Amino acid sequence: MYILKIKGQAKIPDYVQLRDDNFTLLAYFRVDRPEKALAKCGLEDKEEEIIKILSGIPFGKIQKLDF
Repeated sequence: MYILKIKGQAKIPDYVQLRDDNFTLLAYFRVDRPEKALAKCGLEDKEEEIIKILSGIPFGKIQKLDF
């Protein structure tokens, strides 16, 4: 699984994309509101880890997640 943090511009907020190993989009959510999207794709138990990773990665960089 991969995670990508996208910087918003002006009125558009920052977003996050979660993608599988085939780079298919699993979830797309605002950085400040991950709860509902993570629950919808079955990752609510990994929420704290994902939030911690998000605070450490720069915008526009793809990072591989190993869960």
